[in-house]
Amino acid sequence: MLLLGNAIVDLVMRVPALPERGGDVVSTDTTFVTGGGFNVLAAARRLGLPAVYAGSHGSGPFGDRVRADLAREGIEVLLAPLPDTDTGFCVALVDDDGERTFATSLGAEARLTDADAAAVLAALRPGDLVQVSGYALAHPAGGPVLARLIARLPPDARVFLDPGPLVADIPEDVLRVALARCDWISCNQREGRLLTGLDDARRTAAALAARLGPDTGVILRADAAGCWLVPPGGEAVHVPGRQVTAVDSNGAGDAHAGALLALLGGGLDPLDAVRGANAAAAFAVTRRGPATGPTRDELLGFLDGDGPAASTVRSALGAGLGALG
Repeated sequence: MLLLGNAIVDLVMRVPALPERGGDVVSTDTTFVTGGGFNVLAAARRLGLPAVYAGSHGSGPFGDRVRADLAREGIEVLLAPLPDTDTGFCVALVDDDGERTFATSLGAEARLTDADAAAVLAALRPGDLVQVSGYALAHPAGGPVLARLIARLPPDARVFLDPGPLVADIPEDVLRVALARCDWISCNQREGRLLTGLDDARRTAAALAARLGPDTGVILRADAAGCWLVPPGGEAVHVPGRQVTAVDSNGAGDAHAGALLALLGGGLDPLDAVRGANAAAAFAVTRRGPATGPTRDELLGFLDGDGPAASTVRSALGAGLGALG
């Protein structure tokens, strides 16, 4: 798989609750970790899917950290670092309920150029899986470049769109291109509401499917409730989540997306792939940190006792994922 998005550094601060406007709060724990699109790449790679970071990155200490963590996970970096700027960062406030709130400072990852886009197109292989991040689409400079790249992707590339929290900030002409080309869209309920104006999860998933057409699948993530799935040409169905004690929801959607890519890449049908992705997301929220997607053995252990699900996931993860990107 290739990620057309952003790998950045997260400053994660655990707080009892968000402060009131103009107030302050003392963090009980603070860490620097690589996040953003890295979380999706790591989640997919840990389940055996070859992964490539095809976004921009900088030459300062944040860029060095990102590249080191990508290398540690066995993720290839396609583009050379930009010499005149560093990779950006995000402040993530995680409260005692496990909910997270973000503020992001853009850096090199926002500077995708047409030359970079040409390099990405040249690196694509037949049948590649391509994950597109809404964060990248929302960048004023890089978003239009990414839209032009998406429009030029070969027909056999399978495109997965995560519109992300900044979906309302994506220029309409840029978002239109991404929605027209994607084979799958995965979003949470807030993002689905911003795209459709609807609050009900089933109706939101169905409305997205109607908007995108019968060739595009829809996943509307609903946290502990699991998600709503509309397979291409199908009807909305609720896929229950797994009940766990959440300690940190940061990165749960990324774990879901990465697992979905790996399981669909392994040949599972959408319903079984989503069941496995729900389990991966549930596992992730029981760990602290944004990049907490499970390894193959961890996911199978988590599914222990769920015979049919464990069997299908085991089959997919042993199906020769090395042949896919």
